Amino acid sequence: MEHEKIVAGLDIGSTKVLVMVGKKNDDGQLDILGIGEAPSTGVVSGVITNLDKTIHAIQQALKQAEENSGIDIRVINVGISGRHITSSIHHGSITREHTEDEIRLADVHRLTKDMYKILTPPGSQIIHVIPQSYTVDYAAGIQDPIGMEGIRLEADFNIITASTNAIKKIHKCTQRAGVETIDLFLSPLAASLAMLTDEEKEAGVCILDIGGGVVNMAIFHDSILQHTANIPIAGNSITTDIKVGLQTMEHQAELLKIKFGRAIAEETTLEEMINIPGVGNFSTRNISLHNLTQIIEARLEEIIALVHQEIIISGFHNKLVAGIIITGGGAQLTSLTKFIKYMTGIDTRIGAPNHLFAKAQIEMINNPAYAICLGLLLAEFQQAAQDSRPLMKTNSPQKVKKEKQYFFKKILHKTKGLLIDEHEEYLA
Repeated sequence: MEHEKIVAGLDIGSTKVLVMVGKKNDDGQLDILGIGEAPSTGVVSGVITNLDKTIHAIQQALKQAEENSGIDIRVINVGISGRHITSSIHHGSITREHTEDEIRLADVHRLTKDMYKILTPPGSQIIHVIPQSYTVDYAAGIQDPIGMEGIRLEADFNIITASTNAIKKIHKCTQRAGVETIDLFLSPLAASLAMLTDEEKEAGVCILDIGGGVVNMAIFHDSILQHTANIPIAGNSITTDIKVGLQTMEHQAELLKIKFGRAIAEETTLEEMINIPGVGNFSTRNISLHNLTQIIEARLEEIIALVHQEIIISGFHNKLVAGIIITGGGAQLTSLTKFIKYMTGIDTRIGAPNHLFAKAQIEMINNPAYAICLGLLLAEFQQAAQDSRPLMKTNSPQKVKKEKQYFFKKILHKTKGLLIDEHEEYLA
């Protein structure tokens, strides 16, 4: 009996915790079986600050996803973000022993594995080792060296590190919530799997995931991740500005932003008013829509200026042929794409699920806030392809592969009441 591979993704955000469960259909596309979400109050700027609150939110989201899907979730891929994430370019090389043979996948894995041995800053550890390009016997600029002849294999790698303490908190929260973390994926990388096409990555594209506590960004060009960054000012900062500027309760400020907020103040008039309930025994009062949008625009100007600065620093400002793709809950703000294009001079659109998802479900999952979770599911299904060019690993390729086989094969999946039995061949 062939067993279905069912995977789950967990996005621990600053405003909500999201869980998704999915499987591949007969067409090789991803079917979403269930979605669960819960308010997040234990995370600040993408980093867990209160374990108890975060564990509770994860449990709530897991329970909802399990009820919706009929799946007993025990293992999960998790997104990671925050100011503690850093990236740097390092060079690696190996001398091959069997020089008469062509370069094999094992040689590429050996070179990649060696990069996990480099010294990282105290209190940090490597989460991704991403090859930029290879060199074979001094012939540079090679994207896929497998099948070539050569003695010396070299490559430049984008080494992405994260705070060891932040990683431990994620593992602690998931374990106490009743699931095991299989892989940690940098959030914008996960979002890129779900929202970008191969053509966009080749042409040059910047993906911005605008969350509550942080804006994560990644720039691709020539099909390679070229630059990552995070901006520690995002949707929650806008909400706080509205709360202070218009003297409202925080939940009212959030509702005002979501329901009436616009990125461009000029699109409103001084005559447009919003009626909101008073606090306690005070009567309702009117708030100027123009004043609301002015507050939003002022903070957005600061955020997008920082984003634009990062794009310029990357050196790819004039090479983003596919423009800027925005995802995350903050991407839904009215006129935001127009505002970003005005600020940066780069074409901008809201991200939409790519061709890897079942067409019948596109409408259901076509929400930029789902981008990271959708990517976390795809990351597991694309593991076989990634093994041919190890793009994203949390440990050595061999160790990660072994761990995944164990965790995903040791459990019973309950799919719509159908119990899949374990047996020796399945556990091997």
